[in-house]
Amino acid sequence: MRRDPARSSQRAAGRPRSQRQLRVGEELRHALAWTLEEGNIRDPALAGTPVTITEVRVSPDLRNATVFCMPLGGGEAAEAEVLAGLRRVKPFLRHAVAERVRMRHVPDLTFATDTSFDEADRIEAILHSPQVARDIAPRQPAETDGDDDSDPDRDGDDQHEDRDDGA
Repeated sequence: MRRDPARSSQRAAGRPRSQRQLRVGEELRHALAWTLEEGNIRDPALAGTPVTITEVRVSPDLRNATVFCMPLGGGEAAEAEVLAGLRRVKPFLRHAVAERVRMRHVPDLTFATDTSFDEADRIEAILHSPQVARDIAPRQPAETDGDDDSDPDRDGDDQHEDRDDGA
């Protein structure tokens, strides 16, 4: 009986990643970053463009890895060009990773743009919007006209002062 890959990926998507997946993802991230930093890649889209590898997510069977990257400088056109360049040099990158990381199988690499920084900026803008700032601002106490006997320094327990009447 064959398993439906769509169902198994849905199950895996709901589960947190294992320590092994996290560790392998970090190893792959370091190996890819080191390879890109060396500058041995001969692709015009990647020449002179620094690329940051922010995260590598590995499937539970360690056969597939999604590499989240972000080109430094440039806009959306630069991001698309860098992603296309990374896809073109994928065989070279897999070979370089295989030399650096000791694994039985090097995962198949899929490249994606990291949008977490854009999402963080969007959330930051929402938090600083006037509507949200109004809701989370500390409330000012109501003005008093001085008629009440409440003193913020007194806690109300000393209304009955201690008497030394021997009781």
